[in-house]
Amino acid sequence: MKYLLLIIPCVLCVWVPLYNSIEPTLAGIPFFFWFLLALIPVSSIFIWAASKVGGDDA
Repeated sequence: MKYLLLIIPCVLCVWVPLYNSIEPTLAGIPFFFWFLLALIPVSSIFIWAASKVGGDDA
């Protein structure tokens, strides 16, 4: 479960056809850029959740 939580943001980041578009824009910023910027806090939440699920085995 821990590794699944860690791999989800990685797959989202490297799966470029998912976000390779200009529309929809957010405050004039193309989707390509704001999706990657939004992925940063989402990834940190997944990393935090993986640390809570994983325990102290590291």
